[in-house]
Amino acid sequence: MRVVTEWVGVARLISLQPYDTSTPEGRARERHRRVLLSALASGLAKIISVATALISVPLTLHYLGAERYGMWMTISSLAAILAFADLGIGNGMLNAIAAAHGRDDRTAIRGYVSSGFFALGLVSSILLCLFAATYRFVPWASIFNVQTDIARQEVGPAVAGFFACFALSIPLAIVQRVQMALQRGFLSSLWQCLASTFGLMGVLFSIHYQAGLPWLVFAFVGAPLAVSALNSVIFFGYMQPEIAPARRAITRDAATQLVRTGSLFLVLQLVAAVAYSSDSFVIAQLLGASSVVEYAVPERLFSLITMLLAMVLAPLWPAYGEAIARGDVAWVRRTLRRSVAAAAALAFVFSFPLVWLAPWIIKLWVGKTVVPSMPLLLSLAVWKTIEAGASSLAVFLNGANVVRIQLIVSLITMGAAISLKVLLVPIIGVSGTVWATVIAFTMFALIPYGFILPNIIKKVYSITLKNI
Repeated sequence: MRVVTEWVGVARLISLQPYDTSTPEGRARERHRRVLLSALASGLAKIISVATALISVPLTLHYLGAERYGMWMTISSLAAILAFADLGIGNGMLNAIAAAHGRDDRTAIRGYVSSGFFALGLVSSILLCLFAATYRFVPWASIFNVQTDIARQEVGPAVAGFFACFALSIPLAIVQRVQMALQRGFLSSLWQCLASTFGLMGVLFSIHYQAGLPWLVFAFVGAPLAVSALNSVIFFGYMQPEIAPARRAITRDAATQLVRTGSLFLVLQLVAAVAYSSDSFVIAQLLGASSVVEYAVPERLFSLITMLLAMVLAPLWPAYGEAIARGDVAWVRRTLRRSVAAAAALAFVFSFPLVWLAPWIIKLWVGKTVVPSMPLLLSLAVWKTIEAGASSLAVFLNGANVVRIQLIVSLITMGAAISLKVLLVPIIGVSGTVWATVIAFTMFALIPYGFILPNIIKKVYSITLKNI
C-alpha cells in the first residue's frame, strides 16, 4: 500500500502546471515536478540516442572494419577528454545561475550568461587558431597507432572535423547550461532528441554514399552543433530574451566568479576524464587500436545504465543549488540520502543480470565480430554499481559548490588508476582498465568519502542556515 501511495504521489507531480513556490512545501513540489519532467524528457532523449547507437554501431562497424571503427571510437572518446576546454566555465555558470535563480535575481542571471558566453567565444577562437597552427606537425597516425593505409590517410582529417565542430560548440552549449540551471532541462533534452535524429541521418547518408571516416565524424558531431545553434536562437530570442547574452550586461564580478569557480571545475573535469575516460587510449597504446573494439562495444552496452541514472541525477544538480540558496535544508538532506541509495540499488539490479545477457545481446547486435570476456563483463557490472552511488554524491557536491575536496580526492584516484591500468592491461587484457578503476576508486575515493562526508554536509548546512 505504501509503494502504491508513493507512486500515486509521484504521478501527481507530473504536470505542466507549476506549483505555488511561496512556501517550502510548494517549492519542494515544484522542484520534484521539474526534476521529473527533465527526467522524462531526458529519458526520451536517451531512448532516441540508444536507438541511433543500436542502428549505427553494427552498420559502421561492418562498413569501417575493426581498425577504422576502433579509431572512430577513440576519436569519439576525445569528447570526454576535451570537455575541459571550456575552462570549467559551463559548470561555473550552472552553479552561479542556479543560486541566482534561488534568489530570484534576473539581473545577475543575465550577467552570468553574458560574461560566460563571450568568455567561451574567446576560448573557442583561441582553440581553433591553435589547432590550425599545429595540425600539420602532429603525427596523427602514430598517436592513434593505426597501420593500414586508408586509416593513416583518414585519421588526420577525421580529428580535424571533430575538433572544429567541438570548438564551435563550446559557446553554443551555454544554452543547455542555462536551461538546466533554471531547472528547465527538459527543453535541452527535447533538443537533444532532434540532434540524435539528425546525427543518425547524417551517418546513414554517409554510409549510403560510401563516404570516408572524416565525413562520418563530421555528420555525427555536426548535427548537435546545428541543433544547439537553433536552440540558442529560439530560447534567447523568443522564450527568455531578458537574459539573452549582451555586451552591456558583462560585469567584472560575474566574470571573476565564473573564472574562479570554473578553474576548479576545469581541473576536476580534466582529472576525471584522464582517470575514467582514458581506457580506449590505454588499450590502443598497449594492445593496438583493433583491441579497442573488444572493450568499446560491451562498455557501450553497460553505459546504458549510466545514461538511465543520468536522466534523474542531472536535474538534481541545479535543484540542490537553488534549494541551498533558499535555505530548504530538509529537502536537500532527504533528497541526498534517497538519491544515493536508489542510484546504487538500481545500478546493481540492472548490471549483474547484464553480465549473463551481454554475450547474447552483443551477438544479436553486431554479430560474432565481438566476443566479450567474462572478466570484462564482471568488471563493468561492479564499476557501474559503484559509479552510480558516486555520481549521485557528486551531483550534491557540485550543487553545493564543494569542489576543492572533490579535486583532491580525484587527483589521488587518477594517479592510482592510471598506474594500475598500465600494470594490469598487459597482464589480464582489456578488463584490466576497468578493474584498475574499481580498485583505485574504492581505495582512494569511496572509503575516504565515507569518513569526510558527514563533516562536508554539516559545513554546507551551517553556511545555508547563516544565509537564511
